Amino acid sequence: MSIQIDASIFKFLNSLKENNTREWFAENKAWFDREDAHMKSFFAQVMDGLKENDDIEEMKAYRIYRDVRFSKDKSPYKIYRSCSYKRATEMLRGAYHVEVAPGASFIACGFWQPNKEDLYRIRKEIETDASELNSIINTVEIQKIFSGFHNGETLKTAPKGFDKEHEAIELLRKKDFLLLKKFTDEEVLSVNFYDDVLYAFRAVRPFLDYMSDVLTTDLNGESIF
Repeated sequence: MSIQIDASIFKFLNSLKENNTREWFAENKAWFDREDAHMKSFFAQVMDGLKENDDIEEMKAYRIYRDVRFSKDKSPYKIYRSCSYKRATEMLRGAYHVEVAPGASFIACGFWQPNKEDLYRIRKEIETDASELNSIINTVEIQKIFSGFHNGETLKTAPKGFDKEHEAIELLRKKDFLLLKKFTDEEVLSVNFYDDVLYAFRAVRPFLDYMSDVLTTDLNGESIF
């Protein structure tokens, strides 16, 4: 039986948002510990479910403490809980992500801010032939769940060395290749949330496998390993 997220996590995070201080957190540490244990149990169960459909190397449940060294916002704590799941080996690329926050929960899959070498390789594949990627993203299931790629950060014009008139210019301009689905608080607290997350993650497996193939081969389809 899957773990159901309790409404108390939203109560805690809303209270933390209003009282984002070390003093308040220390006074409510026992409350946090209960919520932390519950969320980690949920994240771990998602990991178990993911492993039934993919080869997952590790789960990273992010700490609630913010790194404020280089931030203008000196609030010491995050007002959300999140976890990422990394696919195993150099041959399986991409990751899954779950984030729970009052009014701002979502799941995401794919490639966020890929390094310049990976981004260039993806763009070269798109430049050569974007039809396979488009056919995957435009499947009924992915469109139903994610409505296509997330509208993340993009270039204003074509990347250097690419034709600004290319038929796939909208893809070439992308800096991230993410599929993202938002959830309402009611959906997160639903008994179906766990199943909904895993259903969405299973649907994106063909996309992750395609991108893994691209990023582990050259333009001739020869393995780079």
